[in-house]
Amino acid sequence: MKNYLKICIIDEQDDGESISGLLKNEFTEFEFSLHSSTIEEASFYLDRNTPDILFLNLGLVDERAVKMFSKFRKNISHIIFITDSEANAIEAIKRGITDYLLKPIKKLDFVIAVNKALESISKQKNSIYHSTFHSKINIPTLQGFKRINIHEIIRCEADSNYTFIYLLDKTKVIVSKTLHDFEMHLSEYNFFRIHHKHLINLDHLKEYIKGRGGQVIMADNSILDVAARKKTDFLYRVENIE
Repeated sequence: MKNYLKICIIDEQDDGESISGLLKNEFTEFEFSLHSSTIEEASFYLDRNTPDILFLNLGLVDERAVKMFSKFRKNISHIIFITDSEANAIEAIKRGITDYLLKPIKKLDFVIAVNKALESISKQKNSIYHSTFHSKINIPTLQGFKRINIHEIIRCEADSNYTFIYLLDKTKVIVSKTLHDFEMHLSEYNFFRIHHKHLINLDHLKEYIKGRGGQVIMADNSILDVAARKKTDFLYRVENIE
């Protein structure tokens, strides 16, 4: 089975055709989920997606790009800036761009840059996987707080301004925090919000049942709905679990 990569291309020069062509020709072992757009369209896309690699084919990193970086930088693993000016490239690196390519793009340079990105992405995923087993989260209680191993959390369920946390030992903890609070903290540990009510630990996913959005069966045998608007991103995340 092929590996999957989610790519976003912001290309105000040739609509992403050159970049997508190089990706498909040079990295045949991957299957790509590609999205090409302008900066304005990309903001809408990045609100709902977390690409592995973002390609920027712009004349320079202007205020529009800077505003986008500040909002979405944590959601993007690797950013490659494409420009015809080394001065612009250096300025882009200062602004938080991960790597750059100079025009005209040489095939070898492109392959090296993408391989560097893939190596970085792989290291990030492995780091997150291993850190989950050693990380704990503080859960507030009436007496103070309780320390829980993140790996022991199967799922979190929203109930108004409260959250129910279901653990491997079959206990349930009720916390006076919103599900959004836990989503912000746990997303980096392989948790995914499949529904406005449900945040699940993908390490404890047992089965997916097809449907408009579908349903998941978790390690505690709970059956949960996947929101239709979350389905594509959810399946992408599951396919890329190492």
